Amino acid sequence: MITRTVIRRGLRLLALALAVLVALAGVLAATLRLQFTGAPAAWAKSTGNDALWLGHAWVDGRRTERDVERLATRLRTTGIKDVYVHSGPFEVDGRLDPAKYPHAGNFVKWLRRHAPGIRISAWLGQRVDGHLDLDDPRSRANVLSGVAAIMTRGFDGIHYNFEPIGDGDTDFLDLLERTRRHTSLLSASTPQIEPYPGLRVAARAALGHDKYWSQGYFGQVAARVDQVAVMTYDSYLPFPSLYGGHVARQARLALDLVPEDKALYMGAPAYHDHGLSYLDAAESVAMAAEGARLALTDRGRRERFGLALYVDFAATEEDWREYMTRWR
Repeated sequence: MITRTVIRRGLRLLALALAVLVALAGVLAATLRLQFTGAPAAWAKSTGNDALWLGHAWVDGRRTERDVERLATRLRTTGIKDVYVHSGPFEVDGRLDPAKYPHAGNFVKWLRRHAPGIRISAWLGQRVDGHLDLDDPRSRANVLSGVAAIMTRGFDGIHYNFEPIGDGDTDFLDLLERTRRHTSLLSASTPQIEPYPGLRVAARAALGHDKYWSQGYFGQVAARVDQVAVMTYDSYLPFPSLYGGHVARQARLALDLVPEDKALYMGAPAYHDHGLSYLDAAESVAMAAEGARLALTDRGRRERFGLALYVDFAATEEDWREYMTRWR
């Protein structure tokens, strides 16, 4: 029989647990806010090594050469040097159906004509939590066959975006190494780096998968690619200053972990469908740019460091204005 004493004791323990969680959240918020203090150096801005994710319409026939010409006109005023054009996703067994990118060759030809100097990578991926199984050698072999086939359309490289890849996943490392047989330019979108000890385990317990990678595993992935794009958005932080501090923390960690001969991009949220209005207000290109500038100021000049805007079809003119005024 549950007595009133047991109930009161349980309520006290629950209240104590909630108080501890609130206190920890407060400490984390204060720490992130501290990351967002100071003034960035005037030189801490784009070096002309930025990137842009492009949607699927560019390779499936919905976009024309005139559209590509307009895109090129915009890109010429920016520091964007790399574009990742969505050309998948892979099937659940790892195959890549060529019917998904029937006009990829045209897109590559047109963009080279109107924006020479822009590197073009095929953005490929799939969900790996109950969909594609990268632990299966046959699936990885199918992925590589698809990569080999799409590279014949003239792409400069391959950009992988598999989610969620767990921390320490050696099969993903194997895929990266074997992809080198098919392309000399390899890049990957990555989860955020564990900002402080213990948060990776806590986030995994809450979400059922890794939201963060350990610094060690992030470094292993960075060693196997030419470009790393850290997806700093979807942070669930409610205020712009906290999001800016989050980006600054991610950029500081990544700058310490990624060798200078690799390109490092910090993802900037040029989209507005977080599901909650306060999250849309908190995360912005402006705050991502400010956080990146603060990190760069702390760590020193870095040529191959930039923002990666996500994503072209959701970006507003305000997003582009923030990029041009706060980063460019």
